[in-house]
Amino acid sequence: MAAAAPPPPPTPTPAAPTALPESGPVGNPIFARIRIANPSDVPHLHKLMYQLAVFERLAHMFSATESSLSSTLFNSPPFQSFTIFLLEVSPTPFTDAPAGAHPPISQVVVNLDLPVADPQTQEFRSGGDAVVAGFVLFFPNYSTFLAKPGFYIEDLFVRDCYRRKGFGKMLLSAVAAQAVKMGYGRVEWCVLDWNVDAIKFYEEMGAQVLQDWRICRLTGDALQAYGK
Repeated sequence: MAAAAPPPPPTPTPAAPTALPESGPVGNPIFARIRIANPSDVPHLHKLMYQLAVFERLAHMFSATESSLSSTLFNSPPFQSFTIFLLEVSPTPFTDAPAGAHPPISQVVVNLDLPVADPQTQEFRSGGDAVVAGFVLFFPNYSTFLAKPGFYIEDLFVRDCYRRKGFGKMLLSAVAAQAVKMGYGRVEWCVLDWNVDAIKFYEEMGAQVLQDWRICRLTGDALQAYGK
């Protein structure tokens, strides 16, 4: 009887990949993460908030300064009062977050057809290749109908060159996910009636646009009159 053939040699264990796999993003990948903002982010936040005021055609009402933001935004732990999720993007994988920063809330890789031409890269650079691209500011409110707390979104903004790439959805989803995690009952915000693109976007995300409600506001001299 012929001797049995020797068994084949063991298959080598594949080495860990050192680059993006061929089935992954191979066009123009952009790395994105959301983290909780801290006081060192105020210069970027101030510029973002002014750009939002310009976009909403309300720059004449903008009076915030870096000093006033620093003194009012970071006096409580996250989610107990004002909280800001900051959106950062990078053409290369992120290394470390800025010193003293909270761990990222989420991180994704988005494959774009074309690279992003950001004329303000240097102005919004936050460390390494990372650039600040947007933010969402929110804080707790309460629903007596639900007998549950919720979150109210004051501002959500993505810089112009990073719009229509899923980053606004990423920011809004992060707030909604935090509300679910904390057992909250709702997330609410306002939208300008002329901003039809935003209204469509919010509806596509499952939000109801309440037609029967109006914003009432006391501010400026009308508010100060009550302190006399």
